[in-house]
Amino acid sequence: MNMRLLAVLSLLFAGTGALAQTLTVYSGRNEEFVEPVVEDFIAETGIEVEVRYGDTAELAATILEEGQNSPADVFLAQDAGALGALAGAGLFTELPKATLERVEPRFRSAENLWVGVTGRARVLAYNTDAYTPETLPESIFDLTGDAYRGRVGWAPSNGSFQAFVTAMRVLEGEERAREWLEDMIANDVQTYTDNSSQIEALERGEIDLGLVNHYYLYRYLAEQGESFPVRNHYFSDADLGSLINVAGAGILATTDQPDEAQRFVDYLLSESAQQHFTNAVFEYPLVSGIETNDLLVPLSDIETPELDLSNLDDLEGTLELLSEVGAL
Repeated sequence: MNMRLLAVLSLLFAGTGALAQTLTVYSGRNEEFVEPVVEDFIAETGIEVEVRYGDTAELAATILEEGQNSPADVFLAQDAGALGALAGAGLFTELPKATLERVEPRFRSAENLWVGVTGRARVLAYNTDAYTPETLPESIFDLTGDAYRGRVGWAPSNGSFQAFVTAMRVLEGEERAREWLEDMIANDVQTYTDNSSQIEALERGEIDLGLVNHYYLYRYLAEQGESFPVRNHYFSDADLGSLINVAGAGILATTDQPDEAQRFVDYLLSESAQQHFTNAVFEYPLVSGIETNDLLVPLSDIETPELDLSNLDDLEGTLELLSEVGAL
């Protein structure tokens, strides 16, 4: 077969999609939040995408176990810790400068291996019948006091909480993190399966305070209105309780579709995707020039601790600590 005929046949097959492959995305983000963006990407590019949804930590562990044989092309994680773990294992390929520079340095890998897609603030949600902004604790470390005995909720099995504990280990040291966890348990902290359960418990008055991500509250406010008796509190003075984490994405080094994978990551940073995440999911867009949902406290107004999010990669150590103290 001559080369000219082979080229023609290749174009014909490409046009009919006979040679097209399906991009495989492992997503630690909820299907409800991500599926609209995936559908828009497919419609705009014609690239087929198969998404495997699951817990971020479990998917990261799966990719680590699969290693060079992983079918995943892209990993979309709900926190930087899982991304850091895969980056540290050498499983991501370097992202191009044009992609990385759309997001400010604190929200991307220092080694150029992953990029933040949206921002997620840790907050102290509170029942407005029990507290006013003026009467709330000043620090996350105050919650171990007698005044809060049995009135605080947390979700130790939640990936965002685990990333928060990892940040505490990095910034405050292993012993202080262990002491805080043990003191919280001794103070009869109430355990829930997830953040939504805490918001609902706050509404019922079952607890007065809950350690959650900022955006959960806004879904309830959107459904039930301003009379919903829960609000978010942002700690000041760069307290660890106001940590900003990211949902982010990386491309697996083993992908056989690097161009398609890159287009998907870039699409997550597109104006339409960023607007979806802030308007429908109430998260912070990380690309400059994207209008943030009016309900959110501006990201620039949140006093956050200085932390390289790439250092949140020791998820295994955090899980061990949570198990040792009896939180898991």
